[in-house]
Parts: sequence; C-alpha cells; structure tokens
Amino acid sequence: MNQLKMPSYHIPKVFPMIFLMLMLSLPAIASEKKLTKMDLDNTFKKGFDFLEKSQNPDGSWSNPGFPAITALVTYAFLTSPMYANIKEKPAFIQKALDYIISNAHENGAIYQEGLPNYNTSICVMALLAANDTKYHPYVLKARRYIATLQLDQGEKGKVDEKFDGGIGYGSKDHSDMSNTYIALEALKASEFLESDDQLAVYKDLQNLQDSKLDWEAALKFIQRCQNLPGSNDQTWSSADPKNKGGFIYYPGSSKAGEETLKNGKKALRSYGSMTYAGLLSFIFADLDKNDERVQAAYNWLKDNYTLEENPGVGQQGLYYYYHTMAKALTVYGDDVMVTSNGKRIDWRKELATKLAANQREDGSWINPTARWWENDPVLVSAYSLISLNLVVGKI
Repeated sequence: MNQLKMPSYHIPKVFPMIFLMLMLSLPAIASEKKLTKMDLDNTFKKGFDFLEKSQNPDGSWSNPGFPAITALVTYAFLTSPMYANIKEKPAFIQKALDYIISNAHENGAIYQEGLPNYNTSICVMALLAANDTKYHPYVLKARRYIATLQLDQGEKGKVDEKFDGGIGYGSKDHSDMSNTYIALEALKASEFLESDDQLAVYKDLQNLQDSKLDWEAALKFIQRCQNLPGSNDQTWSSADPKNKGGFIYYPGSSKAGEETLKNGKKALRSYGSMTYAGLLSFIFADLDKNDERVQAAYNWLKDNYTLEENPGVGQQGLYYYYHTMAKALTVYGDDVMVTSNGKRIDWRKELATKLAANQREDGSWINPTARWWENDPVLVSAYSLISLNLVVGKI
C-alpha cells in the first residue's frame, strides 16, 4: 500500500528532529544564485522581527477578537528553524499561548467573537506546536468540540444531504471545504490524545463530551466538493478537462464562479486553494496515494501550477493558496512536480524564491487584493513564514 501518512510537522514529538534537519539543510542553499542562505536568513529574521514588534499588549496579534490569527503567528514561530534549539519559550510566545487559552470555553471551543470552528481548529495546531503537555487538556476538549460541528442535516446517521459530513465556520447553515480541511487537520494532529494511556491521564475531565468525527461522512463531503463524476454524486460535477479533479468551495458553489462548456453545460470552476485543501483532506482521511480521487486532484494541481495567482480566482487568497500548497505538497511527498507536458517543477525552490521576493522592506507581506483578510500584514506574514518553514529544509 502506498499510503499517505499524516505530515510530520503535525506531530509535536518530532518537532526537534525536523528543526535539526532544517538547520542542517540550510547551508546547501548557499550555492543557489537566485536565493542564497543569506537571503533566506534575512527573510526569516525580517519576517519574525516584524511579527514580534506587531504583538498587542495582551499577547494577541492583529484583531484580538479572532484568536486564530494569534494562533497562526504563534504556530509560525514555534515551527520555525530559528526557534529549533530554544529550550525555553521567549516571553512573548508564552504570552501568546496564554492569550489563546484565555479564549477557551468550558465546552472546548476556543474563540471570542465568532467563527468557532475556524478559531478553535487553528488554535489547536498552535497549542500542539508548543509541545507542552499542560495544553493537552485544552486540545482534548477542543477536538471533542470540533467533532460536534460536523453537519448531519437530513436523516440522522445518513449522509443524505449535500452538506452532511462537512464542517463550516461553526453555524449549521452549511459546511465548506476550507473549514473542513482545517478541522480535519486539527483532529488528525491531536488524535494521539485519544489513546487509552492519554485518556487515563485526563480522566479528571468529568464533563468531557465523548464526541468523535464520522470520517466516512467527512470523506463523502470531500468527494462532493470535487469535480469528479463517479465518486461525486452531485449532478453539477464536471469531467471536462479544464476542471476535472479540482475542487470548489462547497457542493454547488465555487468562489471561481462557473463557465459554459462547448456542449452548453454549465460547469463550476475548480480553483487552486480549495484543490490543495481537498488534497490535504483526502490525506487526513487516510486515502491511498494512488487512489483515483487523490490522483485526480494532484493532476489538476500539476496542470494548473503557478505562483503568479491562485488559479481560478486570480490574486484573491494568494497567500492562503501558498500556505495550503506548501502543506499539501510537503505531505504528498513529490520533490519535483512533473506536468502532463513533461515540465519539471522544483516547487519548493520556486515558492521560497517568490516569497522572499514579495517580502516588504519592513519584513511583512501583504496582498493588495484584500479579500479574505489578506490586507492584514500580520495574517499574510504568518501564512508566508509557515510556508517557508515547510519548504526551506529541502531546497
């Protein structure tokens, strides 16, 4: 079985080994003409200096009402090669972690103003990255809460409605591919806490709800977001070469809109960031690498590869696109993407070069196209540095 495994960057116990590998790999970059080790060192330093200086007095970053932003920044720091060998967390990082757990609710949710799944799932990843067992009770409660957000709108126990199996921002209106992917990531990364040994440690959490995700239902929802007739039971799914294998936002709706095919049929357009989110979700659901659904998504991504835009939606969500790309391709494991016309793409080197070139003088990144909060330099800088953390060790 050529089974895709959970990415190592999710498992706290292996963080030190990954950091060491990253640090040992950096000198090899010096021989590259376009991007040197000095360039990367400077990119990291400027980026993290910007973020450290941007922290709010209460330990949060950007809008305090959305702890997910603080969690993304904290995760960027904690998974960076710059912090690989630091035994004691700097005071500003500890302050950020304290801020995150200050937003924890008794039911396990970690949020303040809204978007409970988005905030809780991303906060889980930051708390896991802290690699400290004192945060495990918060994570265990949060993962149980996230599972309660899975939709089952029709007959209970049956995946008979198009949104069933997925997770949305936290309401019960509809699920979507982006929120489902971040929820599955948090659940997969924290599943070690459900072992008998771990549960015995936290048996004092008397009111802990025993909620678990229905992974088969989640897989059904993921399929219903992919343009792949046969595995997708929705009538809108298209097999036309331009869209086949790619993903949309949720069943029946694409942020890339629709197009009319030559045969007159309307097709919902696949787009880049959601296809990477879909590929990641298949991996979290333990699909085999050679599975038709996985291969269809990967083939769409290869044939639509670009760093100039988020394919299908232009400049909208560009850095979220880079972020999901770095995660998905790291897990998928191909060092070089080979397109259908034979072009070989060293995606890590190209992504690192693009991000270094896009950094502003003050160390931040920003997307002039403001949709999806990408006019916030804190959020976009966190996306960029997480992406660089993932790719720098192998270029």
